[in-house]
Amino acid sequence: MANIEKFEDIEAWQSARWLTRLIYRHTSTGNFARDFALRDQIRRASISVLSNIAEGFERNGDKEFRQFLSTAKGSLGEVRAQLYIALDAGYLSEKDFRELYELVLETAKRVGGFMRYLGQSPLTGSKYKVQSGL
Repeated sequence: MANIEKFEDIEAWQSARWLTRLIYRHTSTGNFARDFALRDQIRRASISVLSNIAEGFERNGDKEFRQFLSTAKGSLGEVRAQLYIALDAGYLSEKDFRELYELVLETAKRVGGFMRYLGQSPLTGSKYKVQSGL
């Protein structure tokens, strides 16, 4: 078990940060950059993931943290749906779509695993003992 002392230690947050970085990279060029509605929406959804993990961590208790993680997981579903729109509109290649899609699934798995862990563990304060890989 590892102590998590700050939200930056959470692997789900790290994965969400990488996802957001890639979303920004892919939405900054070509037709994707000019589709303001889709570009802004997918960016907001990806930002929501890492922001909710961070905000939930800073709250006081596992129940509230799980709620924020649930919101983060919902935002990952939103990103996944928007990736299909970007693919269908020709904004993403099949390869880029697959890379982003797999990262969304990996991040959702990490968030879900962390939610399950928090549901089984009594928590106090903001120092969580979690298994590596969550």
